Amino acid sequence: MAIDLQKLDDYRWLIPRTGAMRVPGLVFADQELKRSIEEDQSLTQVANVATLPGIVGHSLAMPDIHWGYGFPIGGVAAFDMADGIISPGGVGYDINCGCRLMTTRLHAHELRPLIREMVSALFREIPSGVGSTGAVHLSKSRQAEVAVKGAAWAVKNGFGSPSDLERTEDGGAMEGADPSVLSERAIKRGRNQLGTLGSGNHFLEIQVVDQILDEEKASCFGLFQGQVTLFIHSGSRGFGHQICDDFLKEMISATARGETTMALPDRQLACAPLGSDLARRYLSAMACAANYAWANRQILMHLTRETLLKALSIRPDELGMELLYDVCHNIAKKEQHLINGKEVLLCVHRKGATRALPPGHSLLPDRYRTVGQPVLIPGDMGTYSYVLAGAPGAMELSFGSCCHGAGRILSRTRAVKNAKGRAIHRELEDKGIFVQSRGKRTLKEEMPEAYKDVSRVVDVVHGAGLALKVARLRPLGVIKG
Repeated sequence: MAIDLQKLDDYRWLIPRTGAMRVPGLVFADQELKRSIEEDQSLTQVANVATLPGIVGHSLAMPDIHWGYGFPIGGVAAFDMADGIISPGGVGYDINCGCRLMTTRLHAHELRPLIREMVSALFREIPSGVGSTGAVHLSKSRQAEVAVKGAAWAVKNGFGSPSDLERTEDGGAMEGADPSVLSERAIKRGRNQLGTLGSGNHFLEIQVVDQILDEEKASCFGLFQGQVTLFIHSGSRGFGHQICDDFLKEMISATARGETTMALPDRQLACAPLGSDLARRYLSAMACAANYAWANRQILMHLTRETLLKALSIRPDELGMELLYDVCHNIAKKEQHLINGKEVLLCVHRKGATRALPPGHSLLPDRYRTVGQPVLIPGDMGTYSYVLAGAPGAMELSFGSCCHGAGRILSRTRAVKNAKGRAIHRELEDKGIFVQSRGKRTLKEEMPEAYKDVSRVVDVVHGAGLALKVARLRPLGVIKG
């Protein structure tokens, strides 16, 4: 399917309605990012999403967009609750994969000789990699509690403090979670993975704030030049993956049996009407996985704090580690939005995208109400990550949404091929970045060249008015699965 992109301005491109599309597509990108986006099938996926029943506004693509399962990664779409759908492919396999940024009182210039030791300590103490298991072993009843209470369960059990919940999206728990809808296989896969980092693009980074780009917002966020920060990227592990797989199979099956009459351009867009029992059960199961992911990141943060206190032999007040914010990707949420001047309840799918709420929004914690939601955009492990703040026009432009990272430009297979004969860890060390991972293949799959230029992606986000730049972070040490 040939996609005709029409330039609206320096940062936006329109996919006009054609064929079965119910709404146009809208792509956020500059000229160079547009060229890379056109190299895979993600624009066709944007157009396919636009054919789904009940879609409102535009089928959106963030500047980190790349090909995914059903929906593109970096795709956002909102559906009317009355006649719309829910699609597991629009949420993704790693439900509530997300990022958590912690600030400290430490200065990078004082810690530089200790970075390698800090990375080694974190790698020893924090379980990572495919199938890794953590120190938190759950009975079935306790796992059900995690699925309902999320990060609050972790705090109640000694992993962090109540103040962390105030700086976590949704307070670290979605409403509507119902463990009774889960399969035994999903429950089993989540039993021993709480407090684990995972594999692939998941990571824990030690970083330094190397540029302050907005003094007022940075001060509100607790950021300063030369500060050591810690960034966690992880999700719902095998638990969320199995939930996605279970409901994808059920929805594909329901379509094959004729229980839903939607004509889908791609079977990976399998979905269910929002008013159906199947949609209700999926949303309840998705909330369970989302809450598990928030509990997971809460525990990972606690393990990080305890590990650094021991490795550096310092007091908690000297470390001064605090949660700046936790944002989730890969989620569908019921939200109120203004459509044609009227408040409408929508189900907003964000796959490889995050919320970017503007100043004054009622869902923001009091601390950030005047400046907007912290938006966390990690890059590759050899360049930068960014902190932004939700911009005033984001609600109208993108349902209050933003990109979630740099976005891949090389498949994992292609990255491994391109890295043949190279020692990625040594290349990073030459840049002053110490890395430890469970296997050499992971580093090859995640090498910097596998990703778009995150600074260019962030320039588009800033220029388009989705979120505004606050600070740039540079990696000093990285652990990966």
